[in-house]
Amino acid sequence: MKNKLTTMLLAFFLLFNASFVLAQDSTKSLNMQEAIELGIKNSKQLKISRSRIDAATAHLQEASDYRLPDFSISGSYLRLNNADVNLKIKSGNTSGNSGAASPSVNQALYGIANISLPIYAGGRIRYGIESAKLLKQAAMLDADNDKDAVAFNAVKAYINLYKSFEAVTLVKENLQSSMSRDTNFSNLEKNGLLARNDLLKSQLQTSNIELALLDAEKNNKLAMINMNLLLGLPENTILILDTGFINTAQPLKSFPEYESDALKQRKDIQAIGYRKKATATAIQSAKAEAYPTLALTGGYVAADVPKLLTITNALNIGIGVKYNLASLYKKNTKLAEAKAKQAEVTAGEEILNDQVRSAINQDYQDYLVSLKKTEVFEKALEQAKENYRITKNKYDNNLVTLTELLDADVALLQSKLNIRFSKADAILAYNKLLQTSGALTK
Repeated sequence: MKNKLTTMLLAFFLLFNASFVLAQDSTKSLNMQEAIELGIKNSKQLKISRSRIDAATAHLQEASDYRLPDFSISGSYLRLNNADVNLKIKSGNTSGNSGAASPSVNQALYGIANISLPIYAGGRIRYGIESAKLLKQAAMLDADNDKDAVAFNAVKAYINLYKSFEAVTLVKENLQSSMSRDTNFSNLEKNGLLARNDLLKSQLQTSNIELALLDAEKNNKLAMINMNLLLGLPENTILILDTGFINTAQPLKSFPEYESDALKQRKDIQAIGYRKKATATAIQSAKAEAYPTLALTGGYVAADVPKLLTITNALNIGIGVKYNLASLYKKNTKLAEAKAKQAEVTAGEEILNDQVRSAINQDYQDYLVSLKKTEVFEKALEQAKENYRITKNKYDNNLVTLTELLDADVALLQSKLNIRFSKADAILAYNKLLQTSGALTK
């Protein structure tokens, strides 16, 4: 009995440990490049972009199919009710027996097969295929442009998560220091060497830091969840970031180079260029509406009317011509629409070029400012460290109040946060400049 109980307890212990291991959150090491790749791979937006490419491909196939022959088959079975049949052909009977009764027809069956191969359509088919190819290329470039946006969002989320980690780390360090100070002050107060008011001030500072830590941890959790959702990972995945990116040197080119790269490399600019070409082909296709169409036609007819008529082997072949005479006096609205669309796309291209130039200027200046801010914050950090050191020495020698010491401590914490956030913001600004110039995913 004792052995059985021991076995059951051991089995329960193993089962509990197994379930505990499974319940633990998984961890994943992640660098910025991996974040970009996962973001692109699992992006919902890019799935929509791919569906638009599929739609453009289907439209191209539809336009190409117009070159193929049309083939149709039709047939009918008709039930007639006391049909009167009067044949208008002369009978070979010359005996004057004209009183023969007409056949009684109460049903009919026929089938028709037609085939038509376009030979000439005024260029409508060729222009339609060319336009569909251009629009497919534009859709593919739109997908590439969306990929750049997705990559930048991954970089932005990665840097936000890094900043939240740094905030938690620094606030925890400051909290440990503040709690240690409270312990020392408490001992001094018990021995009558420190006013109770000063102890309460120090403890109040600690409480404020604890509240700041709660906010920092909440922001870190939210940034972690958002990052996991963006990358297509389980929400409870704990990400371990590679912080080496923060000290990576970023090569900076001149502003004219970035502007030139943007106008050449931006996928949205290339896409609107293809759409502009597509509107030109649409104009040619609309003009072709004024031309006749020519097709090679063929067919087969079979019919059976019991007691009256049977037709078999009725093959036919010929050439069909179709011309819409209404085009001589009706206004070609398709041509007017195509020209209006061309004017719209041309204006949109000019607006986009202006927007890109403006964005390049903005992002270039933002990056330069972020570098300057980092330099200023580095000096400010050294000043805050020195200020805290001097204030601490003065406080130890009763030359300044505790309030001044606590203020110096807060200023030092803020300076540490500023420099780390500033470096991260500079990396983000640089990647934004790359995205705007069309070079982020290269």
